[in-house]
Amino acid sequence: GDDIAQDLLGDLYKDGEGVSKDYSQALLWYRKAAERGYAQAENDMGVMYYVGLGVPQDYVQSAVWLRKAAEQGNEDAEVSLGGQYEDGKGVPLDYAQAVLWYRRSAEQNYYLGQYDLGMMYYNGRGVPQDFAEAYFWLDLAASGKLMGVLPGVAKDRDDAASHLTATVLLQTQERARKWFEAHAAKANPQ
Repeated sequence: GDDIAQDLLGDLYKDGEGVSKDYSQALLWYRKAAERGYAQAENDMGVMYYVGLGVPQDYVQSAVWLRKAAEQGNEDAEVSLGGQYEDGKGVPLDYAQAVLWYRRSAEQNYYLGQYDLGMMYYNGRGVPQDFAEAYFWLDLAASGKLMGVLPGVAKDRDDAASHLTATVLLQTQERARKWFEAHAAKANPQ
């Protein structure tokens, strides 16, 4: 079968769009595509296990599926797996692993990964506390570049800025501008 179609059919059953909401049917279609290595379906399986939709909530199984998707570069799975490491759900509590997965997502210009990575730098979790680095990632996330704005991220970015000298702040803003320009061109080919 077609992996994309199977995954989309799973979405329809999960959300009840055009069909009756049926989590067991959603899982069936996600699993068909996931077992063939389709990263989005692997991510969807991870979410279903994490939340407990159609299956008993199981953080360990969630992490198994999310890792498969994250290892293929699925940015949602990278953020979710990072969150499981940050919270110690289904995997050992490991801030360094959380940072690794958040960074992979952030470097794909995914605003959720940028936000989570920025907060790890802000709080010194898994990395040395670094307000300039926190500001850099939070500025990218706050801009909502490509994906929309995360509520409250501008306040977190501004809190990080309050710890910086004017010179460091200007340098970091320039670095963020250049980074986004380089990555926006790749993400939005005309």
